[in-house]
Amino acid sequence: MKTVARVLLGAFLVFAGLSHLFWARSTFQAQVPTWVPLDADFVVLASGVVEVVLGLALVFLVRRRVVLGWVIAAFFVAVFPGNISQFITHTDAFGLDTDTGRGIRLLFQPLLIAWALWCTGAWAAWRSRDSRVEPV
Repeated sequence: MKTVARVLLGAFLVFAGLSHLFWARSTFQAQVPTWVPLDADFVVLASGVVEVVLGLALVFLVRRRVVLGWVIAAFFVAVFPGNISQFITHTDAFGLDTDTGRGIRLLFQPLLIAWALWCTGAWAAWRSRDSRVEPV
């Protein structure tokens, strides 16, 4: 089940990354917070490339899945301010044209983080390492 979830997450990341690069580029630009000191198009293109690379790595670099789980979770944390900005600025994108819709989307980011940590075994590896530590 974890393998299927890992491959699905990888496919999701590749799809999202490709959408950054091609068909939804302007929509993603609308989500880049104005306080980011970089060109919005650059941010969208760079994050798209990162998503494609992470997605492919998640599918094909099975031996590195634990490290990838932490990296992907960190990536999801890093892009979360864009989702918050979309909510705060009331920016319509991806059919999210209400505060309720944008607010519900915010709730999914922690689920993506948990998905990355669970399906890669990153969370389990951290917990098992922690349990081997001898008490002082």
